[in-house]
Amino acid sequence: MDFQLTSEQRQIKEMVAEFVDEEIVPVADEIDHKDEFPWEIIDKLASLDLMGMPFPEEYGGANLDYHAYPEALLEISRGSGGIGTIVAAHISLAGNMINQFGSDGQKETYLTPLARGSDIGAFALSEPDAGSDVPSMETTAEKDSDGYCINGNKLWISNGSVADTVILFAKTDPEAGQNGISSFIVRPEEDNGFIVEGTEEKLGDKGCPTAELRFDDMWIPEERRLGDEGDGFVHALKTLNGGRITIAARSVGIARAALDASIDYSQQREQFGQEISGFQSIQHKIADMDTKVRGARLLMHDAADKKIRGDRFVKEAAQAKLYASEISREVANEGIQIHGGYGYTKDFPMERYYRDAKLNEIYEGTSEVLRNTIASELLAK
Repeated sequence: MDFQLTSEQRQIKEMVAEFVDEEIVPVADEIDHKDEFPWEIIDKLASLDLMGMPFPEEYGGANLDYHAYPEALLEISRGSGGIGTIVAAHISLAGNMINQFGSDGQKETYLTPLARGSDIGAFALSEPDAGSDVPSMETTAEKDSDGYCINGNKLWISNGSVADTVILFAKTDPEAGQNGISSFIVRPEEDNGFIVEGTEEKLGDKGCPTAELRFDDMWIPEERRLGDEGDGFVHALKTLNGGRITIAARSVGIARAALDASIDYSQQREQFGQEISGFQSIQHKIADMDTKVRGARLLMHDAADKKIRGDRFVKEAAQAKLYASEISREVANEGIQIHGGYGYTKDFPMERYYRDAKLNEIYEGTSEVLRNTIASELLAK
């Protein structure tokens, strides 16, 4: 593959980078402090067609490929990890479920407002006792004459408390294990029995609400089921596989921010009569940080390239997400070390980068699960 961005992809990246520097970076600390959904920023992203980046133009999207979209998300995450999660959950999970598995009518009705950014999307898969172990979910959808009655709970749902459209997974056949899981389009404002129990107070990822949801005899019509009954588990796996490319992008964006801040600080801070960038120990840290960021970005694009070509990319997406998530924490950690005591204070953004980076190793596939996935792909050959 050609690792050089095309002129169009580069223009998109530069446009997003400029927006991030002008609109997100100046308010990133405020978003982190207040931990409120940044509606004004999201509206501006929508006005730039950045809330439906990979979706077809006929449904309001920008029709960007999976090189341009992750590069744009990388830049957004460089400005704010929380906004990076908002956009990734909205596009890569909720929107992609409808784009990949929805009917033409479902796409027209539900994907179009998501792609335009007038609606916000969420992806409700995890439960209190069913995180990585998806088949153990307890939420049920009982069929009646023309719809489904849904009962259960979901946890750790990014955008869950503000979403207009929620992609929900529930068991339509509790005895069939993973083959009994189906996926549905839920509209919180329309569907009685949709309840937001609350949102989590998290270490990082501020600005993106992480909600606990409850469904009490929530009825939805049959036409809001995605695909056939029993397709939900496969839907989830395919969607999360693509989503891992964008979590790699979020990881690289945060690591880039930490690297850039560390370089700038090392050239300003003086100790023992010279800039600390003159010390070999600092130079080695910066060299290692940059090498890790470059490697993670290349893994991201390698997985994206296979996705675009229609090749199998399960291993590559897992490797990109695994490596990028771990180096984002490592780079942020080294950034704190370079900043010394200042890095441990809220006067500098380094501690925020560290808090935001840690999440990458947990959601959309923990590092432990991803290593299992990679090994399974290798040993199956």
